[in-house]
Amino acid sequence: MSIGLSEQEILRRESLKQLRDLGIEPYPAESYEVNAYAADINANYEKDKTAYKTISIAGRLMTRRIMGSASFAELQDSTGRVQLYLKRDDLCPDEDKTLYNTVFKKLLDLGDYIGVKGYVFTTQTGEISVHVTSFTVLAKSLKPLPVVKRDDEGNIYDGFTDPELRYRMRYVDLTVNPDYKQIFIKRSKVINSMRSYFDEQGWMEVETPILQPIHGGAAARPFATHHNALDMPLYLRIANELYLKRLIVAGFDGVYEFGKMFRNEGMDRTHNPEYTSMEIYVAYKDYIWMMAMVEECLEKVAIATNGSAVVKVGDNNINFEGPYEKLTMYESIQKFTGIDVSAMNEEALLQTCKDLGIETDSTMGRGKLVDEIFSAKVEANLIQPTFITDYPIEMTPLAKKHRSVAGLVERFEIFVNGKEIGNAYSELNDPIDQKERFEDQLKLADRGDAEAMAMDEDFVRALEYGMPPTSGLGFGIDRIVMLMTNQSTIQEVLFFPQMRPEKKKIELSPEETELFSLVKDGEQVLLADVKAKLTDWSNKKWDLTLKALTGKNVLKVTKTDDGLYLSHK
Repeated sequence: MSIGLSEQEILRRESLKQLRDLGIEPYPAESYEVNAYAADINANYEKDKTAYKTISIAGRLMTRRIMGSASFAELQDSTGRVQLYLKRDDLCPDEDKTLYNTVFKKLLDLGDYIGVKGYVFTTQTGEISVHVTSFTVLAKSLKPLPVVKRDDEGNIYDGFTDPELRYRMRYVDLTVNPDYKQIFIKRSKVINSMRSYFDEQGWMEVETPILQPIHGGAAARPFATHHNALDMPLYLRIANELYLKRLIVAGFDGVYEFGKMFRNEGMDRTHNPEYTSMEIYVAYKDYIWMMAMVEECLEKVAIATNGSAVVKVGDNNINFEGPYEKLTMYESIQKFTGIDVSAMNEEALLQTCKDLGIETDSTMGRGKLVDEIFSAKVEANLIQPTFITDYPIEMTPLAKKHRSVAGLVERFEIFVNGKEIGNAYSELNDPIDQKERFEDQLKLADRGDAEAMAMDEDFVRALEYGMPPTSGLGFGIDRIVMLMTNQSTIQEVLFFPQMRPEKKKIELSPEETELFSLVKDGEQVLLADVKAKLTDWSNKKWDLTLKALTGKNVLKVTKTDDGLYLSHK
């Protein structure tokens, strides 16, 4: 079994060999000094032509037009593209014209990294260009980049647009679709502006464990692993809340952390199993104070990222300037369904869900049922920034009981464009109450609720030493970036979103053809079961085939018009 090279890949490998035969190392070890960038040249050359008499620039060769003894090309660096002008006699002033005639014209390919020295000038057609006096091969590209076609106005009409390929090969995507880099530049601005705001208040950035012995701090399914040396199970964190609150117990007035969280749940346009969260905890504050802080913070983030508090998101203009609308959980449900669920018990809530066409199951307690109604009937209507406040106590095991309304907790979530982007509490600091809430969660787990919280005895012990009144907030950074960059899927704002295993096109030997003739299209089958059907295969031949299948025990074959594909369960 083999995955063959394309004709282009074979030719590029031959060029690689010929470069080395000429004494040119296509992957040199020494550094290459860069003192100019494409965007700066294009923006500032006309303002100060004397500053670009001797430049050194590096990047990918993206286009080339060879016209005999002179050529034009485009070089793309991290900031954009600039035109190159190469003249044979300038590059090769002596009799030997190999560098131009052979290396540039024949052995360089689009996508190769080169370093260029020269000076900037303006062509007769008025285009700013670099007159190349020397160039250096910095990295040979052995795979051709996708060809992105543009019309005369520069509009792309045949681009690298397949989402699966773009997300899987982000290194190609951002090379041939450089405009997408702006998403990630803005992502950095979101995080940096938020960090700067917190630092200005005197709050400290900290780090807490990613591997945790107890999956606490949120209602979610964890990823489980095992530590061999300690011979104990560990979990990738679903939240960092309980560790950050331990630091408030320790005497810090304000701590925050940007970090990865991991939840072993479904994937869709707004969920990735690995995502970035920011959580912050400030002593001597409550959730009312936190709402004002969120308004100020998000307005600053919007201005830092887009230059305005008003951000275009789809068809909506979202205004992040406060104050934001505030509705209690029960008020919001009544507003959009006409139903008052505040006094309903579990049985009545089940009937309400049935009447509204909302699916339920036996594991759902009162809090989960209220949440299902809210998710199905309210969320999508919350377009402008809106605080949903005062949640049922059953929904929030870590929040303080409401100061004036029995059965509720002091919690809010902030919703924008129909999605939750932040969650905050007046934090529960009564250790006895906290232990009882954990015990209630254990009862839900016994009923089959896979997202119920685990008991964290050490956290309860920390509270027993005393935690001052505290307000805490968690932001979903990826969702905030989606808003600030007008993206409708979380995959667009992650460099490397989680993907299904890649299907690989394969070429089969006659023996392997025989093997796969026993496997139906799309079928998942144990290799051992296939082996049992073969009568004349030696163990050696089977072992070789098994090795070619990368040693996995289960395979899936997909037959398409252009070939046979193999993937593993």
